[in-house]
Amino acid sequence: MRPAQTDELADPELTAFVEAARAPGPSVRELGAAAVRRAQRERVMARPRGPELAEVSDRDAAGVPVRVYRPGSVRRGTVVYAHGGMWTIGDLDSHDRVCRRLAATTGATVVAVDYRRAPEHPWPAAVDDVLTAITWASEDGDAGGGPLVVMGDSAGGHLVALACLRLRDAGGPMPGAQVLVCPNTDLTLSLPSTRTLATGWGLDVDDVAWGVEGWVPDPGMRARPDVSPLFAQVGGLPRAVVVTAEYDPLRDEGDAYAARLVEAGVPVTHRREPGMVHGFLTLDTVSPAAAAAGERVFADVAALMESPVV
Repeated sequence: MRPAQTDELADPELTAFVEAARAPGPSVRELGAAAVRRAQRERVMARPRGPELAEVSDRDAAGVPVRVYRPGSVRRGTVVYAHGGMWTIGDLDSHDRVCRRLAATTGATVVAVDYRRAPEHPWPAAVDDVLTAITWASEDGDAGGGPLVVMGDSAGGHLVALACLRLRDAGGPMPGAQVLVCPNTDLTLSLPSTRTLATGWGLDVDDVAWGVEGWVPDPGMRARPDVSPLFAQVGGLPRAVVVTAEYDPLRDEGDAYAARLVEAGVPVTHRREPGMVHGFLTLDTVSPAAAAAGERVFADVAALMESPVV
């Protein structure tokens, strides 16, 4: 069930986008992964590429494909980025514009991870790949250098959170900070916003459930702390920026994870973007308000790069 009104969204352009998305049509469950991926590629091809940078190159990170974005010769740090897409869609091209904007705005080298996707590669393949890319970026001086931040949106935020938990438990070097934007943290999809915002806000909960089913086919696993970080012990993790959106069905689980981190003594910057929807980082060409929300996230990352804690 969903509220019928969209007049509290952040700007008229975002309102028009959400209302258009409410038009009847097949769900991702009905379409299947291959068709949804094709449709996403078509949308990406129609979108402006983003800022020109000094270097953009596809690399091999110990067996994991990555794309490295360098804004210039001065290295201000490295951001390892995991894209969203319900663990099933999304790739280096779907978030190329986001990564270009991130690198241009922060001055950081960005390493985007082309992790393996469900349903072909279920849990924990994507976490393994993100971990490999983080280790590669931290050890390969040519990859980036400087302070290391790990970042992801939606399912990518979820993968980054799990990667940080695994790095902590392994007792190895940790990133200086984690940045989670509209993250999945509870794969049981049990918090209130998954019901109050279930359909009609650009991301339907059944679409997320479809992605969960492909990535973690066994329902009995979904509340495990190595699958849903909301159920993990989170002490000892890197400082965090957690940004959620008011009209996102994943809002409550992102807010709850930020609260858990605070309770565990982890330094946290937490912001719920008012009038915003899920996936706003990729909506900058649609909505000026979404573009501004994205710039605030990039400013958060830039501030982390300047912090002596990172």
